[in-house]
Amino acid sequence: VQLVESGGGLVQPGGSLRLSCAASGFTFSSYAMSWYRQAPGKEREVVATSTSGGGRTNYADSLKGRFTISRDNSKNTVYLQMNSLQPEDTAVYYCNAKRTAYWSGSGLVGPKEYWGQGTQVTVSS
Repeated sequence: VQLVESGGGLVQPGGSLRLSCAASGFTFSSYAMSWYRQAPGKEREVVATSTSGGGRTNYADSLKGRFTISRDNSKNTVYLQMNSLQPEDTAVYYCNAKRTAYWSGSGLVGPKEYWGQGTQVTVSS
């Protein structure tokens, strides 16, 4: 299983970045995909989530309207478009895949969760 983030970097306040997370090794379309972030000295927090079918998205209240999560199940990739970036958005951004327990032909399969290695986003002038 691999989750590989890309697209991070240094951007000026007010700028935009698009993060990508390429997944492999699991049935991508069956997993809820999320972006988390962790700033220095702070706990990791959820940024946005896309349900397994992609029909619903959820965002941290403070980020609604600036960030957009999307997924392409044909490419096993989830994206995070970040606009109007501010210095407080500086953090390591992580991709997360999660599936709740489900019944398969051979019985109950426990929940699964995977993390990427993170990509640094720095917003500074």
